[in-house]
Amino acid sequence: MTATKTVASLSELLTSGSAALVIVDMQNDFCAPGGYIDAVMGKDVAAAATICDNLTALVSAARAAGVPVVWIGSDYSPERIPVAMKRKLDQRAITAVCCEPGTWGAQWFGVTPMPNESVVIKHAYSGFSNTPLHGVLQEKNIETLVFGGVQTQVCVESTVREAHSLGYIAAVVKDAVASHTPPLHEASLMNMQFLFGELCETTDVVAQWAPQSLS
Repeated sequence: MTATKTVASLSELLTSGSAALVIVDMQNDFCAPGGYIDAVMGKDVAAAATICDNLTALVSAARAAGVPVVWIGSDYSPERIPVAMKRKLDQRAITAVCCEPGTWGAQWFGVTPMPNESVVIKHAYSGFSNTPLHGVLQEKNIETLVFGGVQTQVCVESTVREAHSLGYIAAVVKDAVASHTPPLHEASLMNMQFLFGELCETTDVVAQWAPQSLS
């Protein structure tokens, strides 16, 4: 009789020593009033501010537990983005640059990396696309990624999908991701839960990274 294979629970994965917290695109241009998403795209950015307390709790818990925090930011300068991405902007006659290096729009919103934490800058929607992210995670022997940030259905899901393809276990903290379009946010969460990862809440993760859980 063949023994049933035991699948590790999410709590076991979070406390295995091979998990990392990944914060996606918490920058002014994506999150702040007056930023690119607000001023250029005409989308409501209010949801981004609502996740900052949860992101702060996640980052604090990760740091206290010695869990690596990896930050993904964007630089969508026209000479760096993919041709297909630039085509979409040209179709909308958009010439403004999102998260241009050295500008207020590229600065962090609500949460900020520590000097010793890895920061990966991307030029497409996935954090793995032509970036050193995979190598950074491999150097740290990371197998499970815990995701927070924006936008749920764009850069978060794009990065989760590629993480899945590369063999990582992805956990999306559903009350620590946000979008300018709530229906797409909800649809994206359902899609990621169905195929690409698991959903959890901030309190679930913080509890697992508490000292007594890791001892």
